Amino acid sequence: MCSSSLESTIKAATVMHDLGLIHTDLKPENILLVSSEYIKVPDYKDDSCSKRLPKSSAIKLIDFGSTTDIKQDHSYIVSTRHYRAPEVILGLGWSYPCDIWSVGCILVELCSGEALFQTHENLEHLAMMERVLGPLPQHMLKKADRHAEKYIRRGGLNWPEGASSRESIRAVLKLPRLQNLVMQHVDHSAGDLIDLLQHLLKYDPKDRLTAHEALKHHFFTRNHHHRRSRS
Repeated sequence: MCSSSLESTIKAATVMHDLGLIHTDLKPENILLVSSEYIKVPDYKDDSCSKRLPKSSAIKLIDFGSTTDIKQDHSYIVSTRHYRAPEVILGLGWSYPCDIWSVGCILVELCSGEALFQTHENLEHLAMMERVLGPLPQHMLKKADRHAEKYIRRGGLNWPEGASSRESIRAVLKLPRLQNLVMQHVDHSAGDLIDLLQHLLKYDPKDRLTAHEALKHHFFTRNHHHRRSRS
């Protein structure tokens, strides 16, 4: 996986946030490579196969139809389902950190090749989060708005009791923990990437890294040092 491509995605978020804007719909479809040129590199899991890596990590962010100013009301639902932050689902309001959560989901998808939370239901979505990342904080569940109260029971998620089907329960149970998922697809730098993702996917938006903080994470700084050492 090319760390510079991940870094470019986060840099795009820093530009928007510095302008006082929240994209609210970050997803792979809205992040385009500037150049279509690529190189082939061996797949570390299968020597007979190769992967295509872009020659340039330059990207452009598109689709600003849902972009909002920080001063606007932020009480409504935003983001495409798979990349929607927990505070949005629980009706707690949202701000810049909702973009950071989306970036975390995108990075996992770039790593694994599949969307992290493949669901179309709020309760199942929250259950998937807990399966991958651990229990949701009590203080967030307690503050859930009237639309999200039905997903909570006795201070926790109403799961699996509230599941819509056995298939839904199976879909949640088959998900691995975040660190196991990453280690299935990454050889070197897995520990650094896991640490970065754990900080991008913090449940409480106050605890999530800002875009600027993410760029200073050792996943990127160590890769910069590694690239300079080889040149």
